[in-house]
Amino acid sequence: MLARGQELIPGGVNSPVRAFRSVGGTPRFMARANASRLWDVDGNEYIDYIGSWGPMLLGHRHPEILAAIEDALTIGTSFGAPTEREIELAEEIRDAVPSMEMIRLVNSGTEATMSALRVARGFTGRDLTIKFEGCYHGHVDSLLVKAGSGMATLGIVDTAGVPKAFADTTLALPYNSVEALEQAFAAHGDDIAAVILEPVVGNMGCVLPAPGFISALVSLTQKHGALLIFDEVMTGFRVARGGAQELFGITPDMSTFGKIIGGGLPIGAYGGRKEIMRKVAPVGNVYQAGTLSGNPLAVSAGLAMLRHIRSHSGLYAGLEANAAALCADLPGGLTVNRVGSMFTLFFTETPVTDYETAKTSDTARFGKFFHHLLERGVYFPPSQFEAAFLSTAHTPADIAHTRKAIADFF
Repeated sequence: MLARGQELIPGGVNSPVRAFRSVGGTPRFMARANASRLWDVDGNEYIDYIGSWGPMLLGHRHPEILAAIEDALTIGTSFGAPTEREIELAEEIRDAVPSMEMIRLVNSGTEATMSALRVARGFTGRDLTIKFEGCYHGHVDSLLVKAGSGMATLGIVDTAGVPKAFADTTLALPYNSVEALEQAFAAHGDDIAAVILEPVVGNMGCVLPAPGFISALVSLTQKHGALLIFDEVMTGFRVARGGAQELFGITPDMSTFGKIIGGGLPIGAYGGRKEIMRKVAPVGNVYQAGTLSGNPLAVSAGLAMLRHIRSHSGLYAGLEANAAALCADLPGGLTVNRVGSMFTLFFTETPVTDYETAKTSDTARFGKFFHHLLERGVYFPPSQFEAAFLSTAHTPADIAHTRKAIADFF
């Protein structure tokens, strides 16, 4: 299948990290999934810790989400016209994330971050954006500066095809460095439209904000009139129902969300304070549009997902307990970073707090570890620089099997 795909698709895959370039070997082509499991085309079964890169919080093929999709198929998959369900989904998001006073639905996390930045520039009348090294915000031209995720996996420093003028609108700073932030605002404060960050990074592996880092961000952006944008494509409804902003008690000016608000289907959203979002057309003069935005299929699946989360108050406590059990007392030589049900096992003894310390990991040893797990029916992300995820479908038996597979490697 890989050879067949390579004739038609660059690298034989439709997203680079799937190619297994950093871990070696042949990527597994998946045939089906259910609950916490994946099956490849050769019939091999795996406990899945990718979960479509985060959104499968309830596991694969959750019956409530399947029922919602089936219901949507009876009314139509796309109208190019507004529906009541779009409003209902926006209401569910706002109920969980009060900072999202107004919301625009889009089709992906990339669209969400791209649009949020455009709105931030339109609102402030400024051009510069601060992002952080190792944070990935989708393949937006101006944000592919020192991005993590697949670029870190493939060793690509800065992608070709991005005009220098676009890259020049972005200041890339070390994550968790308050000093670098203060220097950037001192030098460019009147020109900075926004600071965008993953409040818990998932795209150089799981990296937590240091004490005082996010509060410094809030203080500096408010002082200089810039907007603070939380990219919660990974953390939204994952680390808490209200995302990282609920977990840390922070209210950003804008937020972006991805496929978790569609139960795993392609969708995204951006939003924030009403005065900011009223800049978006047709109310304001910042243009953004999309034919499939808010389509009934993704919206219906998302409603089922978010309503299930709202009605199951113990969901996050269960995820926390399982993730803590999986990551407890692992062998030496690792740095284990975890927030809720997202985690990374870094093959370094150096505490991982930013992109530079993440890069101290022994990626060759991680590649051997990845294939060791794969042979034992455990599917981790095929990159040292990606977070892993648990779902409510993972059982104590899954956790025990995974812990034994990890221990056997050492």
